Amino acid sequence: MSDQPRPAFTADVASQRVRSLTRAAWYAGAAAAGRLIVRPELGGEPEARLDMPAPSRAAIRRAYGEAFAKDARDVATGLYPAAPDGVEPLKAVRSAADVIADARAVEARRRRQGGTEARAEAGSDAFPTYYRQNFHFQSGGWFTADSARRYEDQVETLFAGAAGPMRRRALSLLARAWRGRDHRGLRVLDLACGSGAFLADLRRTFPRAHLAGLDLSPAYLAEARSRSGVAARVQAPAERLPFADGSLDAVTCVYLFHELPPRVRPQVAGEIARVLKPEGVLALADSVQGGDEPELRRMLQSFPAYFHEPYYGSYQELDVPALFAGAGLTFEGSDKAFLTKAWLFRK
Repeated sequence: MSDQPRPAFTADVASQRVRSLTRAAWYAGAAAAGRLIVRPELGGEPEARLDMPAPSRAAIRRAYGEAFAKDARDVATGLYPAAPDGVEPLKAVRSAADVIADARAVEARRRRQGGTEARAEAGSDAFPTYYRQNFHFQSGGWFTADSARRYEDQVETLFAGAAGPMRRRALSLLARAWRGRDHRGLRVLDLACGSGAFLADLRRTFPRAHLAGLDLSPAYLAEARSRSGVAARVQAPAERLPFADGSLDAVTCVYLFHELPPRVRPQVAGEIARVLKPEGVLALADSVQGGDEPELRRMLQSFPAYFHEPYYGSYQELDVPALFAGAGLTFEGSDKAFLTKAWLFRK
């Protein structure tokens, strides 16, 4: 008996398009307001590091629109259900005000290059050194409830509302691999689940599977439970997963590997392969690399130039299929949209 979501009606798809585009317009507006208030200095040292030609508006519109088009297509074919991507006016205004207010602190931190201020947070000394950083110059690093609460809005503001459709490229690959399969009893781990947005996508798509979210941050795990409704939370490092060998049917992982030091990536890949069952799958999503979107390479350069992304440069050179082949996983397919690429691997 299949547990696959019912095919979506045309009205469902049209409604999702409206919700997604409304959400995108809202976050694009929030991003523009933030830039006006913060007024980051251009022409300084970060700008000098951007030697790639600026992408054309047509190239950006094409890549950006592709994320929404693919998301709508997958809903239309019943691959996964429509996401509740609308905007609740009062909540949205409050969230935007919070993100824009915090943008001042983020910009000040960027100017003074305060990438390791999170090491002063209480209890942070119990975590790996590479983790104790203000990635993206965000306030509190990964350690505070305020950081966890505003993270999703910050990401959506950065990508003008396209973060959800982009990361669902990994959901698309997993749903295709499991199409027609009974999902009851399948065990799925969302590795580095963060504040739980992708975990919520998994819950809507596979309501009968056993889902768990793993993260190293207690604050983000608490936010993930609130956002996704998934009660199973595991606090542990990705390089030492507390699961038995061959115990999981699938692992999902979104936007983790570009924030890992090169020496840690093979450890995490090996742990993922260890805990997967034979024929188990990994659905991975992370940044596109320069060869994936040549016209957008200047945008890729901007991440380490304007944000604290100490390992992003080495990630741009990473052969992702080779990394997981070395751990014993076989590459089965990939997909991309805007600034995100997803891969499917099988054990």
